[in-house]
Amino acid sequence: MHNIDIELVEMTLDVMKYAINRITNTAPELGKPKKEEELKALVGETITAQGIGGEKAFQLFRDVLVKATVPIDHPRHLAFVPASPTRAAIMFDLVTSASSIHGAYWMEGAGGIFCENEAMRWLVSLTGMPSKSFGVFTSGGTAANLSAMVAAREFWRLKPENQHKKGIILTSIGAHSSVKAMAKVMDAEVLLVPTEDSLHAIDIEKTLNALSQDEKNRIFGIVATAGTTNAGIIDDLEGIGTLCKTHNFWFHVDAAYGGAALVADSVRHLFNGIEKADSITIDPHKWLFSPYDCGAVLYRDPELAKAAHSQEGSYLDIFKDEGAQGFNPADYQIQLTRRLRGMPLWFSLAMHGIDKYKWAVEQGISLANLAGKLIEKAPQVELVREPSLSCVLFRRIGWSPDDYRNWTYDNHEKGFALVTPTKWKQGDAYETVARFCFINPDTTEKDISDILATMV
Repeated sequence: MHNIDIELVEMTLDVMKYAINRITNTAPELGKPKKEEELKALVGETITAQGIGGEKAFQLFRDVLVKATVPIDHPRHLAFVPASPTRAAIMFDLVTSASSIHGAYWMEGAGGIFCENEAMRWLVSLTGMPSKSFGVFTSGGTAANLSAMVAAREFWRLKPENQHKKGIILTSIGAHSSVKAMAKVMDAEVLLVPTEDSLHAIDIEKTLNALSQDEKNRIFGIVATAGTTNAGIIDDLEGIGTLCKTHNFWFHVDAAYGGAALVADSVRHLFNGIEKADSITIDPHKWLFSPYDCGAVLYRDPELAKAAHSQEGSYLDIFKDEGAQGFNPADYQIQLTRRLRGMPLWFSLAMHGIDKYKWAVEQGISLANLAGKLIEKAPQVELVREPSLSCVLFRRIGWSPDDYRNWTYDNHEKGFALVTPTKWKQGDAYETVARFCFINPDTTEKDISDILATMV
């Protein structure tokens, strides 16, 4: 037992040393994936009858396995929607895990849930939703979108004539893939409005006019996007919100990526109308500098969400007892068991203050605008559209889809950068183009110029 304790202490010191070095490193190594058989050959059997020991297991992770991953906060990781959690949030994520708090019910997790709720009040305040509005932290945008739309459908089904109907969600082809994925889980249909650029109320009206009366009657919600993943486009939230009220549709805004920009004074006006939403998704693990996994769903009327999600069970009765009353996050989204995902955000906000967050988000917008200017000056590339939020779409003149793909793999293989292509609809056809998404304030003008210089 004493030997095990000594080993544990020594391993803890090694782990803490690694963690401190990783947290303070502003230019981490850009790892690259290996095939499973390659990794197996390098590390051998790790799960054995007697165990390989903590020191050996950690050594394999540190020296082999972590090098086959791409750190989301690398300043030249500009693919997908990267992330850049603050050092404070990363540190407090460790504290959150070590504290071993179950975050489903107030009775068990009151202090931690209080922290989350402080951060949630700030998120709600950014949207301009009514004072009674509130929300809960989830595992990410998919879980948040699903939780919101389940609440929307259950509210729709309060009308007896809708109880046995298969509901329909309306959104644009530019919406996030999770909208279609969560509709499949719900056994709901998705009707796509054919526009990848900003979705407007008039586009929805055109689609509605082409539907049968049965289809119109089965629509229970519209999902607008505030910052599309592909191009950072913000839909016509004002117009869509008014349309939803006219037709009595649930108005959900997927702002998983773009919602962080609500804090940025330079673009806040682009979100006008978001305060009309019945529910909103925001992912702090994207552009609010929290570690994975931390999403959030906000409700105009949280009681509608509670009616849809509150679980029943004899072993859960005590949580509803008067002596255990408080805010129970499990009542407002699809998960019962949950970790306190919002605590690292709370700690980072409390430590740094809102002004620092404003600066960091504005930096992502500034980097996108800077990239746009550099692309306009470079002879081999051109903008596909003006930068939007922190996304930039551009093309390498004369390149085929294979050229983009080979360029991505070449830069990744060299450990230089991870920038991936995407597709953009031009008329009736899709074109392969390059894409930047800026999240990390540590990305520099030189990083951008050096990446563009590789497009020879």
